[in-house]
Amino acid sequence: MNLRFSALISVLSLGLLGAAPIPPPVDLDRLLDPTPAPTLEAYHLFLDPGGREPNAGLTPYGLNTPLFSDYALKRRFVFLPKGQQAAYKSTGVLDFPVGTVLVKTFAYPADFRHPTDKVRLIETRLLIHKASGWVPSTYVWNDAGTLAVLKRAGVRTDVAFIDARGAKAQFSYPVPNVNQCKSCHSLGDTLVPIGPKARNLNGDFAYSEGLENQLAHWTRTGILKGAPAPSAAPSNPRWDDPAAPVSARALAYLDANCAHCHNPMGAASNSGLYLDYERSAPVQRGIGKRPVAAGKASADLNFDIAPGEPDQSILLHRMQSREPGVMMPELGRTLAHEEGIALVRAYIAGLGP
Repeated sequence: MNLRFSALISVLSLGLLGAAPIPPPVDLDRLLDPTPAPTLEAYHLFLDPGGREPNAGLTPYGLNTPLFSDYALKRRFVFLPKGQQAAYKSTGVLDFPVGTVLVKTFAYPADFRHPTDKVRLIETRLLIHKASGWVPSTYVWNDAGTLAVLKRAGVRTDVAFIDARGAKAQFSYPVPNVNQCKSCHSLGDTLVPIGPKARNLNGDFAYSEGLENQLAHWTRTGILKGAPAPSAAPSNPRWDDPAAPVSARALAYLDANCAHCHNPMGAASNSGLYLDYERSAPVQRGIGKRPVAAGKASADLNFDIAPGEPDQSILLHRMQSREPGVMMPELGRTLAHEEGIALVRAYIAGLGP
């Protein structure tokens, strides 16, 4: 028996004995193809049909203060091609190389008091750094949670759950279309990620091997270069951390939920209301600032933020609204975020004399 035939017999024997086949690697060529794949599984980002087990090369991550999306649970992963690294930046989003994929899955448990039981997958969004720039694609899961299909035009789906207080909630969940993705992710004429900034990654994450600071973990595993020690990097507080000052938490919340449009290069640049965390001028943050336009959206109130008077503040009025054309953010939510509203209310109240 020659060696080649012997090796073949050995391979077949392993298969017959039930040895697990080697999974295919992430398909970088398919990711970089100008045409998005019709199904999520075509990219081999996950090892299972339900998108729960990430393939090699995907790193889970979280944000200190994330965007509110109708109370959806979110699982985030970043993929970088082998040998490639993101470059650290102290402000703005990290500099990711071509081939990077940011993966975000939205899901709801049947009962938020048991968040790991009976979880329904809704959508998985990809932001792929192709040769032409960042390109968004959205994949919507079937009812069984076994197949996610490309939906460029968006879709609405009914969602029902029991919230953390035991109350029933039901609403029509909006999966965005491609143009809506672009409206939130545009910085000038360029489409960019929103969340993975150093200050929003500078916090602990529960990895399978234990708790570790994310900037330190990314550096240690070789997917990030140039980062200082976490203690020397900027860090946003968690919006729901009672140990952090209310003002810092509220500014982090407004940064995550509003600043992707409310910045000098964003879609709301003409408002003059800039809510990025680094902003220092009180009037630019809305404090004592008059709106550029009056009418229904402003409820005839005089200031974006009336110091010490939450109910006289346009910003809070629009956060509380669920009416199209009035509510803010105007995309990405249907429900009002009661806990976020309470935080911003406390922040505005604390600005009084």
